[in-house]
Amino acid sequence: MKRANTRPVRAGSVTIGGGNPIVVQSMCATKTTDLDATTSQARMLHEAGAGLVRIAVDSAKDVEALAEIRARVPQANLVVDLQENYRLVTAVAPHVNKVRYNPGHLYHHEKQKPVRDKVALIAETAVKHDLALRVGVNCGSVDPEMAAKFEGADEPLLDGVSAMVESALEHCRILDDLGFTRYVVSMKDSDPRKVIEGNTRFAAARPDVPLHLGVTEAGMLPDGVIKTRIAFEQLLSRGIGDTLRVSLTLPFAEKWREVEAGKQIIADVEAGRFRSVPVFQDHGLNIISCPSCSRVENEAFVDLAFKVKEMSAYAKDYDITIAVMGCRVNGPGETDDADLGLWCAPNFVNLKKGEHELGAFPYDVVLDRLKAELDAIMEEKKRSLATA
Repeated sequence: MKRANTRPVRAGSVTIGGGNPIVVQSMCATKTTDLDATTSQARMLHEAGAGLVRIAVDSAKDVEALAEIRARVPQANLVVDLQENYRLVTAVAPHVNKVRYNPGHLYHHEKQKPVRDKVALIAETAVKHDLALRVGVNCGSVDPEMAAKFEGADEPLLDGVSAMVESALEHCRILDDLGFTRYVVSMKDSDPRKVIEGNTRFAAARPDVPLHLGVTEAGMLPDGVIKTRIAFEQLLSRGIGDTLRVSLTLPFAEKWREVEAGKQIIADVEAGRFRSVPVFQDHGLNIISCPSCSRVENEAFVDLAFKVKEMSAYAKDYDITIAVMGCRVNGPGETDDADLGLWCAPNFVNLKKGEHELGAFPYDVVLDRLKAELDAIMEEKKRSLATA
């Protein structure tokens, strides 16, 4: 398989880029503070072949738990996912091999402080503790200034790609200026087209930087793997991609399937076995759901996602997107582009129609309201077709 000539970036016992084997990653879906469950899942993912196991940390209690998990699973290469408090990097650094931060989240925290100063703290901590970094840009959470600067720069189907790529390039320049080069970059979206376009553009601009591939909120099996294959097959076959994750909505006990799917896609591309079509065909019902991770505030989210898929099957021939998101970090923004969106809080589900909020509903009630909204959208589309 063709490989880009990216620089090697070591993260614990694995090396990303530099012609090394593609590293498959996954992420714990359990609450970080649930020590037994998170330890079990980290061990499961490692034994399934995950070269890197990611854990979300968002509080001091999460940091305490992380230290214990590190002690219990010393063989796994752990990655911490910094969320809304980048300063936690100094506390988590002794317990992990790699840190991921989102430039969009940096923007929203301590707005009075220059972004460069925030990145400098992360980079200095990484040097001190022998860590690699990932600059993780998501199309749906690019900082507002960057999004405004490139508004209208893309054709509608690729809206947001320019802002995503430029955000990644900006942070590369910051890290380079700081003298830190032990980093990889990821640019993700739930639309394979945007993932393909963004990573292709970035690889042309910075062929030296290793890329982590992923399709966010890919959804449930089998659709989630199909969406991911479309992006991965087209990128890996061009030599783009040094590490990857298949993000699927799965029961906690089955998160190992993400690793299995990633390894299978790599093996197929290496053998010349392609299953995707050249262009992403997205006609019909499209359900987006995030991979259940430790940020999920109610495990009922996973069950709800499957119920949404089952309930909405009758709308399969309509071009309608339903997004089911499990947490407050990505939920509000990632549902904006969907026709109908649900983002799940601990005791209720926020229902949206596009960017418009329809209200908060109990888990056992929201499905009925969602169906009513779905029926209304279908009727609108029927009327539009009748008058076209």
